[in-house]
Amino acid sequence: MKLGPSLEVLALLLVLGCGHPPPAQGPLKVTVAEVLRQDVPETREWVGTLDGYVNAEIRPEVEGYLLRQAYRDGAAVRKGELLFQIDPRQFQAAATQARAARDRDQAALDKAKLDVERYTPLAAQKAISQQELDNALSALRQAQAGVDAAKAALDKAQLNLDWTRVTSPIDGIAGVARVQVGDLVNGQRAMTTVSTVDPIKVFFSINEDEYMRWAKGWSSGQAAKGSLRLVLSDGTAYGPKGDPFMADRNVDVKTGTILLAATFPNPDHLLRPGQYAKVQADIGMARGALLVPQRSVWEIQGTPQVAVLGAGNKVGIHPIKTGARRGGLVVVESGLQPGDRVVVEGTQKVTEGLVVNPAPAAGN
Repeated sequence: MKLGPSLEVLALLLVLGCGHPPPAQGPLKVTVAEVLRQDVPETREWVGTLDGYVNAEIRPEVEGYLLRQAYRDGAAVRKGELLFQIDPRQFQAAATQARAARDRDQAALDKAKLDVERYTPLAAQKAISQQELDNALSALRQAQAGVDAAKAALDKAQLNLDWTRVTSPIDGIAGVARVQVGDLVNGQRAMTTVSTVDPIKVFFSINEDEYMRWAKGWSSGQAAKGSLRLVLSDGTAYGPKGDPFMADRNVDVKTGTILLAATFPNPDHLLRPGQYAKVQADIGMARGALLVPQRSVWEIQGTPQVAVLGAGNKVGIHPIKTGARRGGLVVVESGLQPGDRVVVEGTQKVTEGLVVNPAPAAGN
């Protein structure tokens, strides 16, 4: 038997009426933490540029054609290690010629000495004139000068020959070669650069007020060895701590900043010149600072916010100003009061005015 439309609707309503009503849901459960108040180091952070502790630009002392590159680009090299070999043949020929000239002048000097030795007793016996002895002595002095000049020429020729072997002046990392085999090289063109990277320098600029606060601790020894930290470009903290190295002689009147440098150990050569990193330092102590868990803070359009529980566990969304991080906590410079309770777990679901069911977060 087929029911009419009105009877079908009535049957459907009866079926729905037999179901159980959905259970009533209580307030949203969240975990909360109370705002902490304690003394914390006042940390500042600056963008720094890494550079070699020593950067030796390698230029040849002589001109010639490059025969070979003796190192691998980017490899670690030792002081005195061969980097490039310039064609030595013309310098070998010049050295051979200078050695022959020295030997010739040395022979003339030996003869002049014999003449003086022979003429001296003869002049005393009046067997020869004094003029002849004087001439022999003059010839001796000229021969000695000739030998000295020839030795200097030989030293220069030998030095030029030695300079065809271009070696590293320091221990460090050798950069990519800027010349190729067959190039005519000379002192006008750098061949490569060798940098000492352990330790490595970091240059950064800080404002005058920060410098004055930090310099007091620096001069008293409180901001000396191991007082600096480095945060790499990927956000990870670099393990070894750094030491203050130098402060520039003046404050830049245009920017109001002063250039500082620090050194960091770099035994694994992870850090390289040209990298950017953030330098962190404690420049004082913030008394009675307010701290909240980092997990309780989120950002909307660049503004940090937290969910604060008010009377009756009602949620209020508060914009805040954050400062330095201390482990899993973050300093709140404004927007909260001591004793406030902030939502730690459940921040994605809370809204302004929502009543929640709070439970203490672990460790609170």
